[in-house]
Amino acid sequence: MRYLCFGILICFIHSLEGATYEVCKTCENKSISGAYDQAQDGDTILINGGTYEIENWVIEKRITILGQSNPHLISKSGGELITVTKSYVSISGLTLSGVVTNYLKENAAIRIRKSHHFDIHDNTINDCFFAIYLENAKKGRLNRNIIKGNATTEAESGNGIHAWYCDSLKIEANAVSNHRDGIYLEFVNNSEVNGNHSHHNTRYGLHYMFSNDDTYTANTIEYNGVGVAVMFSRRIAMTENVFAFNWGHAAYGLLLKEIYDAEITDNYFTQNTVGIFVEGSNRINYLRNEFRRNGWGIKFSGGCESNKISDNEFLFNSISLVVSSQLNNNTFDNNYWSEYSGYDLDKDQIGDVPHYPVKLYSYIQNQVPESVVLIRSLFVEIINYAEKISPIFTPKDVMDKSPKMNRRI
Repeated sequence: MRYLCFGILICFIHSLEGATYEVCKTCENKSISGAYDQAQDGDTILINGGTYEIENWVIEKRITILGQSNPHLISKSGGELITVTKSYVSISGLTLSGVVTNYLKENAAIRIRKSHHFDIHDNTINDCFFAIYLENAKKGRLNRNIIKGNATTEAESGNGIHAWYCDSLKIEANAVSNHRDGIYLEFVNNSEVNGNHSHHNTRYGLHYMFSNDDTYTANTIEYNGVGVAVMFSRRIAMTENVFAFNWGHAAYGLLLKEIYDAEITDNYFTQNTVGIFVEGSNRINYLRNEFRRNGWGIKFSGGCESNKISDNEFLFNSISLVVSSQLNNNTFDNNYWSEYSGYDLDKDQIGDVPHYPVKLYSYIQNQVPESVVLIRSLFVEIINYAEKISPIFTPKDVMDKSPKMNRRI
């Protein structure tokens, strides 16, 4: 394991020490502030069901905050709700709301500042400018939180989960929707983003910049302005994710810009304007991905070298592949192409003639975007067939020399 399960560690510490201070309308502590004033490091504050209006609650003690029967904390002034500046803090079982848009301050429902080994799980955060904001934090976990904003435009909304200058995070099984970016990571290293559902966000489902050595596994990114953007980063692994229904004029399932030494494997891209758009990215392996019914399967822009595209399946995309620059030393091998019309006389399940996935129409459409209105016309079929017989405009070196005859079972 990359690092110890800090949740278990927190529970172990609290089992050895600490009192519990209960908050409810009939308890000795009727206010959260009263219970917090009494609590010491290692104690637990148990907040019972009900509605509590609070100002910014600054947590400077190593405590556990536990909601019981769904207590609802509302920002009294519209500002930040909870700010954590101490390590080994756990927050769970709360419903938080009422943090309003502020053009000068990035106020959040929960802010973790310069802390480590925190555990934020099983909370519901509704209609807050930013939901969870991490800054200079490390070795923390965000798990099973339900986050729903009220974003209508990018300018008026914040991010669901926002992490800046962080290390060794685990962001798992959260549901994030209706924010600007569902999950935003900047300068975040050695972290895992697993099993999240990010949908209906106005800009990106996941936005990731200047971050290295991270993994993304089994996330579902759908119905966003753009699915996922990964920029200026190294050694990224994206596996078993679903990129779906990210439609729009400039929408992508996955956007890669200046990425190096990455693994894009076993992902599912369906019904995106562009499955993957790649620019200036080198030494990436695209393996065993499925591209189904996208506008474009993969679009390669300039500056891409030493990429391997192998064992993928391209199924019924309007345009499977666009390559806007020289092939360099990128390779296309052993992919399945639904439009392949070759034959297999030796019955080895590999086509006997190469497949040229870049069509003349894709070249024309890339130069004249308005020609998209002709995409299903007989004219397009004729020019593609003519180019196939006597290629002039399409790159002759972009070919799959060993196309598969059958899909994986």
